[in-house]
Amino acid sequence: MSQPRIFPLGDAALVCEMPPPATLECQRRVWAAAVAARDWPHVLDVVPGMNNLTLVFDPLEADREALAKQLLAAWDTVGETPAPGREVAIPVQYGGEFGPDLQAVADHTGLSVREVVQRHAQGDYVVFFLGFQPGFAYMGGLDAALHTPRRASPRLEVPAGSVGIGGEQTGIYPAASPGGWQLIGRTELPLFDPARRPPTLLQPGDRVRFTIAGMHA
Repeated sequence: MSQPRIFPLGDAALVCEMPPPATLECQRRVWAAAVAARDWPHVLDVVPGMNNLTLVFDPLEADREALAKQLLAAWDTVGETPAPGREVAIPVQYGGEFGPDLQAVADHTGLSVREVVQRHAQGDYVVFFLGFQPGFAYMGGLDAALHTPRRASPRLEVPAGSVGIGGEQTGIYPAASPGGWQLIGRTELPLFDPARRPPTLLQPGDRVRFTIAGMHA
């Protein structure tokens, strides 16, 4: 694996970043480096992202250059940590009012609607990180045949539970919000509940299976 790029983010943060594409191998190294960095002096927060890791530190106490060297050394030595998560099944109603862009994805990929649904449901997905919204899981593992660009014009409101495709990834909107992913279905499972501990259904490292709860024209 190539060396990451380390650069400052303001006066109190460092970013360790690998070039795309996002891979599970790289993501496991991100998780392992994050675990190591949480115990370092003067590190206030550790934020794993897609192909990157951000360290927030105390700028009055930490030596930024020394911390950057420590981060690079950790990246080289931690190796990969096994995916720590659970397997979570997500039932999805595909198409119709639940997946208004399913036909558009089929048209773009050259597959039938049924083939799109079957390939999506047969995928083996891993949650890389959470972002955009509380509980929004960015997942790797989407079949390359289903890669579809985001919509040219984002929707002003995407219903909660919507399952979409955005480029090389698939994901689920935990709450109603604007969004530009291609919507192919919807689940009734709550992805975020502030009364739940933890409040997010999915965590980095979890393995996700989508199941076909229904198909609609």
